[in-house]
Amino acid sequence: MEAPVCEEVRGDHGGEEEVEAGADEAMLWSIQEALEMQTLQIGASACGATAVVDVLKALGVDVTPEEADRCVQTHLRRNESPLPDYLLSRSEAGATHAQLIQGAHEASEGKVIGQFFHLYPRRRVRLVPWLARWIRKGAVPVATMNMQLAVPEGEEVPDAWHHQLIFGVASNAVFMTNPLDVVSEGEVHRRLCSESVLLIRREDVLQRVTPDCSLSGLSEGQSDPRWKTLDVEGQVRRMALEVVEEEEEKEHDQPKMTHVRIPAAYSSGITLFAIRESELGQELLHAPELPLW
Repeated sequence: MEAPVCEEVRGDHGGEEEVEAGADEAMLWSIQEALEMQTLQIGASACGATAVVDVLKALGVDVTPEEADRCVQTHLRRNESPLPDYLLSRSEAGATHAQLIQGAHEASEGKVIGQFFHLYPRRRVRLVPWLARWIRKGAVPVATMNMQLAVPEGEEVPDAWHHQLIFGVASNAVFMTNPLDVVSEGEVHRRLCSESVLLIRREDVLQRVTPDCSLSGLSEGQSDPRWKTLDVEGQVRRMALEVVEEEEEKEHDQPKMTHVRIPAAYSSGITLFAIRESELGQELLHAPELPLW
């Protein structure tokens, strides 16, 4: 089941949005500057650390990709593990917004702070004007998005969530790095408004379902109750049964499962970064959450 689409309505974190001409436009870098300054993915599952490198660069703090990755403490997929541990590693692979905030703080020796704004459940906000307002003040936004939502028709469902630095916005357009891209406001907004779940591809599950694989580990001993709520064990058993039925040439009118849904460690939303000792930094630290719909 897909997450609900975020509504776009007037309002912001503290009142009415600006409505004067140009209120929807703000750029940290020009497109040419972004081409020259952006950092490309620095390693496996390291989109968060990559974004932190560019955040610090935009705020005038130089840090090596290796140092950023060390500070963010990127989690890797455990591809060689049995299925239960593999799925657990997938649920936390990469980094959460909290790791980005901590990583930027540590890598900048305390100079940079970040504040996360949840966009799920739905919030009363118009995304582009809200981002433009903060960017004009000097804040550097990073989007934490469920890329498995708003997938263009005919394209394969992506394999992960993604962190991307936002270097500018314009009317119905959001400009991002890693990769350098411009995406419609509606598409970005939908990916930013997602429950914390991850789809694991059928082939990645089935190749790890072995005779000695204990599926009970998918529900028992998990500290997160969502593993039971989502019935991950039951999903895997149903997927494995489809293979058995196919081999036995049994009639099966239902379409085959393409993915298994598991809990994800990430929350969808925007992290805004600034220099701690600046007026903006203090404003960010005291900024309230966006109001719920």
